[in-house]
Amino acid sequence: MSDYVRDGGLLSYGPPNEEFSALYGRFVIQIQRVLRGVPVETIPVELPRRHNLCINLKTAKRLGLTVPATLLARADELIEK
Repeated sequence: MSDYVRDGGLLSYGPPNEEFSALYGRFVIQIQRVLRGVPVETIPVELPRRHNLCINLKTAKRLGLTVPATLLARADELIEK
């Protein structure tokens, strides 16, 4: 998801790119279970294991936004290009 921020988006908060791809694989398995007739209410919900906060400071500056220091401190990645 941080690819969007590297391409000019303001920020993203979600699974890291490598885990995002793995989520799709697990999603396919869930769909297969449903198609095989497994009752939906018996299929466990799967969530990402990690989340990353990525902030594009150049985009924030262009928009006239000041990113609070507390948010900057929590960011996993800061884009300043």
